[in-house]
Amino acid sequence: DKLKDLLELLPEHDLPEDLKSKHCKRCVVVGSGGILHGSELGHLLNQFDIVIRLNDAPVQGYTDHVGNKTTIRMTYPEGAPLSENEYPPASLFVAVLFKSVDFNWLQAMVKNETL
Repeated sequence: DKLKDLLELLPEHDLPEDLKSKHCKRCVVVGSGGILHGSELGHLLNQFDIVIRLNDAPVQGYTDHVGNKTTIRMTYPEGAPLSENEYPPASLFVAVLFKSVDFNWLQAMVKNETL
């Protein structure tokens, strides 16, 4: 019931046109474990058609190693980056909800309430 009520609050959206029209040939998932630090692979990661970043995988200050392209940011509420710079306007944010408190978080965000 809680999920049903929450879904009624959300506007209906489809994927952005630029994502729908892509024939995803090469995708990469970038996590937040720090394994890329020092790798200087940023230029290579930017060449992928779709760059999916998980949780709070930072970009700012690490672009030489992790690139600067973000197509999709997937995260659970506690793992979301705090800096608005980590959410490029053209990227898609995907909230991964799996606990009751996550649904409370989303409801508070949609209704602009304090948790």
